Amino acid sequence: MFSTTPPLYIPCSAAVSCTALHFFSIVIHLTFQLFKVNMGISNYFHELKTNVSHKRLFKALITDNHDVLPKVSPSIKSIETIEGDGGAGSVKKTNFSESEGSHFKHMKTKVDSLDKENYVAKFTLVEGDALGDELEKVCYDMKFEDSKDGGCVLKITSEYHSKGDIVPKEEDIKAAQEHTMGLYKSCADYLIANPHVCV
Repeated sequence: MFSTTPPLYIPCSAAVSCTALHFFSIVIHLTFQLFKVNMGISNYFHELKTNVSHKRLFKALITDNHDVLPKVSPSIKSIETIEGDGGAGSVKKTNFSESEGSHFKHMKTKVDSLDKENYVAKFTLVEGDALGDELEKVCYDMKFEDSKDGGCVLKITSEYHSKGDIVPKEEDIKAAQEHTMGLYKSCADYLIANPHVCV
């Protein structure tokens, strides 16, 4: 089984638990939909709604993920920029902690574009055992939108490029995405519990 999680969005460790704040302070709505499969490319759309502002969530998951995500999930050992300055064209490497039972060692993603004014990020998972034997790469388009209630609507389009004519199993992708959404939710909980972070 492979992971669909980009470097910023690593499979959430079971050690990360939701606090009571999750039930009283955050409303999460997730839409999962496979909307196109064409010639070895599968496209998925996800929508996540939280009570965290789009500005704070953008920082936590995109620009400041190297500082925030290792605190949110013990399975993430570190996130480092190994090429570039963190902007478009940069390459980030996520290292996983074997002591926390992670099935992966590392993964690398390339930042295709980063729009800090409109809170949009595009990147591609290009290397790592999370791709497994079925995937060549995974492209992500993430848009952080302000909701009317002061929260955030995170819209994610994922494009899976399989090797040859292989079609990834939908149940594998759904399972991997559940881990990813678990990390997003835990990150939102962390921001609510720590209002001084990513302000």
